[in-house]
Amino acid sequence: MSDTSAIIVWFRRDLRLSDHEALSAAVSTGRPIIPVFIRDDIVDATGAAAKMRWGQSIQALQKQLEKLDSRLILRSGDALDVLQSLIKETHAGAVYWSRLYDPACKERDTKVKSTLKDQGVEAQSYTGHLLFEPWTVETKSGGFYRVYSPMWKAVRDLPVADCIAAPSSLKSPDEWPSSEDLSDWNMTAAMRRGAEIVTQHQCVGEVCARERLDDFIEQKVDDYKNLRDFPAIDAVSGLSENLTYGEIAPRAMWHAGWRAMENGSNGAEHFLKEIAWREFAYHLLHHTPEILDRSWREEWDKFPWSTDEDGDDVKAWKMGRTGEPFVDAAMRQMYVTGTMHNRARMIVASYLTKHLMVHWKIGMKWFEDCLTDWDPASNAMGWQWVAGSGPDAAPYFRVFNPETQLDKFDKNGDYRAAWIAEGYDKPSQTALSYFDAVPKSWELNPDMRYPQRIIELAKGRERALAAYEAREK
Repeated sequence: MSDTSAIIVWFRRDLRLSDHEALSAAVSTGRPIIPVFIRDDIVDATGAAAKMRWGQSIQALQKQLEKLDSRLILRSGDALDVLQSLIKETHAGAVYWSRLYDPACKERDTKVKSTLKDQGVEAQSYTGHLLFEPWTVETKSGGFYRVYSPMWKAVRDLPVADCIAAPSSLKSPDEWPSSEDLSDWNMTAAMRRGAEIVTQHQCVGEVCARERLDDFIEQKVDDYKNLRDFPAIDAVSGLSENLTYGEIAPRAMWHAGWRAMENGSNGAEHFLKEIAWREFAYHLLHHTPEILDRSWREEWDKFPWSTDEDGDDVKAWKMGRTGEPFVDAAMRQMYVTGTMHNRARMIVASYLTKHLMVHWKIGMKWFEDCLTDWDPASNAMGWQWVAGSGPDAAPYFRVFNPETQLDKFDKNGDYRAAWIAEGYDKPSQTALSYFDAVPKSWELNPDMRYPQRIIELAKGRERALAAYEAREK
């Protein structure tokens, strides 16, 4: 191929222009660049809320590229078939992309790279989704980390490359290939009426993500460690959704956190630890991909969790009608905003897997469908961590009590009032929005009586601990 041939930059979960190594490498060649997004089986299998949010991110990138007199070519189908077709149409000589680490993407990308290289097409993958490639971080004995704390100590002072500036221009091909229309993909379809509600709470695109980071560093990071567990207080960065679609690079967050820490911010190091926690999730996913579909600790395979997805308890949990205000408020926050406060995620997961004795995979699957910030590694590790079956897990006998947790982290009842309408003379708008977001088939309305507890907390805890003790015999 001629060194003047076009380069296809295959966008996936890296929907930004700055600190994009694959794009930067393509720009540095001086060759024409054809940005591409492919809706393949992996995209189609994404949960309803995440797929909707992904579509919004694609649209934001389209607008960014148009400002550079470029465009994002959209195609659907098998990724390799689409790329081969585009190469034939455009005579492109190379395909560049940012690496992903879940098993399905790794299998797909390995096949694409191998096939294209065999056909004489340059195929290059670059970092960008993580700070540290999972295979580059090792214990002193040469293995991978199974516990977070020593990994944090190992990566804390590792050098992280500076961020790369966004290109000021992209060289266009002489002729653009045809593109499908994003509206025809209908990526909001599975959300149905909830799409309009959830969309109001999204911060979409690279520009918004950068503004969100700047605001967090300027206004919130100093109190982050002290206030991050209080769900009614706007004390967190909110960047999880932007990280999910690569609208902001982890390096940008890392360097911003380090600068804040060096300037004396009390909460900055804890913010850095949370970024490293995400790295730990991907470190584990790379080395133990089974974390996605079976207990990381094999001894938990025989634990007597219920696997009935249609049971009354599971339905009540999904609807946010368990009679536990912390659990119900958290679930409703998710249906209205597409996200859930991190402390609340731990509470609802503990309640499902311990008080209700329901398998963590049922909760993990539900979050996958309902979260706009769904991330395969973080979701799997989070559920298994709380359930007790995962790496570096909270001990199974640590059962979060949603009542005492609410008293500790929402003493004034602000979180409950924000998301639960029943029983209030003048419910908040966010609490009322829940009834507009959830499926009509649930037949819920704000005039209903708030439900009684579906299980007494002490009884649920005792049952869980008895099962735990029996497992050890």
